[in-house]
Amino acid sequence: MNDIRQLDFNLLKAFDALLVERSVTRAAHRLSLTQPAVSGMLGRLRVALDDPLFVRSSHGIVPTPRALALAQPLRRMMSEVECMLTRPQFDPASSTASFSIAATDYAQLAVLVPWLEGLRREAPGIRIAIHSQDDARLMAGFEQGQVDLALVTPEAALPDLHAVRLYEETYSLALREGHPAAERDLTLDEFCALDHGLVSLRGEAFLGVVDRALTAMGRERRVSFSASCFLVLVQVLARTDLVATVPTRLLDGVAGLVRRPLPLAVPGFTKLAVWHERSHRDPAHQWLRANLIASIRAGDQEA
Repeated sequence: MNDIRQLDFNLLKAFDALLVERSVTRAAHRLSLTQPAVSGMLGRLRVALDDPLFVRSSHGIVPTPRALALAQPLRRMMSEVECMLTRPQFDPASSTASFSIAATDYAQLAVLVPWLEGLRREAPGIRIAIHSQDDARLMAGFEQGQVDLALVTPEAALPDLHAVRLYEETYSLALREGHPAAERDLTLDEFCALDHGLVSLRGEAFLGVVDRALTAMGRERRVSFSASCFLVLVQVLARTDLVATVPTRLLDGVAGLVRRPLPLAVPGFTKLAVWHERSHRDPAHQWLRANLIASIRAGDQEA
């Protein structure tokens, strides 16, 4: 061989077609090229491989011993290249892929826990790693392959990420079964008179979205407990006479708690799923995202 840099994939495809067809005309038809184009490619192959490769005969062209020796490794290489370029099929039932999902504790409880129940039936070999959401490091996590999917609010949906809206969340009043105020809807005065709990990411503040709404109305409430996560708050509500305004989805399937409408308007929020361009076209990731979205849509229809 004079110079391997003279070979490219199109030349190798032409070589393979010539080996199969044993005719420049038929090889040109197979490749959707003109006969002069294939003749020119054969000339380049002869120079690159330092061999005639094919000689004329009464029935077309006949491969030389050098061409025949290259036939099997060439077809093996062509097959490997085609496999590499072909988008792989994804079978969730047999897959053992691993995925990493970032979400707040609320989204983990309200979205991922119900979803995982169905996912385990459809894709028992898939592994899911759930991480706490860190907005400051979200993009770095995507770029470094530490995060495949994140459940965020629009404020954390960076412009370079792909996004789909999952749902609009509302708030409800949560209190334990048997609570003195659990039997009926509360008036605003009754609501404000109760002891409240809330979730603060800092674990120290006693003001939240409800307090901002009350302040606009010239009212206030007493917040006597603040937790850094909803899991703790839900447990406290089930064991005390505290009440809390929580995202409505969080209460689905939670035993021991009663849901009541709020006696005031509290703005809800949007929940998105976001992902990086790195995994946008991957069949496994596409299936995972579609499965999560379908699970949420099905739950909304049943509600």
